Amino acid sequence: MMHVSLMGGAIATAILLRLALTGRCLQNAHWLTVLSLLLISPILLLTTAVAIIIMGPHGHVVSPLEGWISYTTAWLFLVVSLGILIYLRWQAHKSIVHIRQYPQQMVQGTPSRLMDEDTAFSAQIGLWSSELVISQGLIDTLDSEHLAAVIAHEKAHYHYRDTFWFFWLGWLRRITCWLPYTDELWQELLLLREIRADDWATHSVDRLTLAESLVQVIAAPLSPITVANFSCTVPSSRLSRRIDALLSDHDYGFQPQWSFVTYGCLSGLVVGLLPLCSIPFHH
Repeated sequence: MMHVSLMGGAIATAILLRLALTGRCLQNAHWLTVLSLLLISPILLLTTAVAIIIMGPHGHVVSPLEGWISYTTAWLFLVVSLGILIYLRWQAHKSIVHIRQYPQQMVQGTPSRLMDEDTAFSAQIGLWSSELVISQGLIDTLDSEHLAAVIAHEKAHYHYRDTFWFFWLGWLRRITCWLPYTDELWQELLLLREIRADDWATHSVDRLTLAESLVQVIAAPLSPITVANFSCTVPSSRLSRRIDALLSDHDYGFQPQWSFVTYGCLSGLVVGLLPLCSIPFHH
């Protein structure tokens, strides 16, 4: 019963963590807690599948039928997860190839890909070495000061390598879309990503100017997973939360520091790796 217990325990723990902690997590709107709660469940399921595959379908405490069922299920989960990852990487590659057809120009001293579009749009597109894409419509809509605020926001996405990390987070979100509150946590994390970029941008531009720029371009089109754009991929109804964040001193936990929350999140990630510890006890 070892494999079945391990698999059942992992699924139950992943679900219970979401049910028990998501409400408070979303209420506190803390970057590290939202990120950890989104991460722990898929990591737990992936490490469980890897542990079962390494242990194999046979063992002294595993019946043949139970061993093969759990072994096959683990392989199926990993194969599907890998298939989703390959698909997302292909989509990212198509986006990168697509933007490279746009001419590269300097916009306020920043290398950018210029889109000949009337819509107001700006985004970082790519993975680790993302590129800034700006539409002609945005340049025509904003004055120099507000355009500088938008570019500062996009530089923040590049600074944090948001397109790269959210590619992987988006993959983990896809493979656990069936777990409770996955979409709610994902949308909250996207919003916090934009708030973090806004916060970083305020080191070089005025907060009020950035808020005014946000209001002007919030109607920009939604973007694919490899994009981190100024108008944000969350519903525009959350515009007020971004503006409130710009005008308030709320601590969203963007600056790394050791605290009770940090230790709690690290403990949760350790829980996600526990299934690997069962491997030595298999035989």
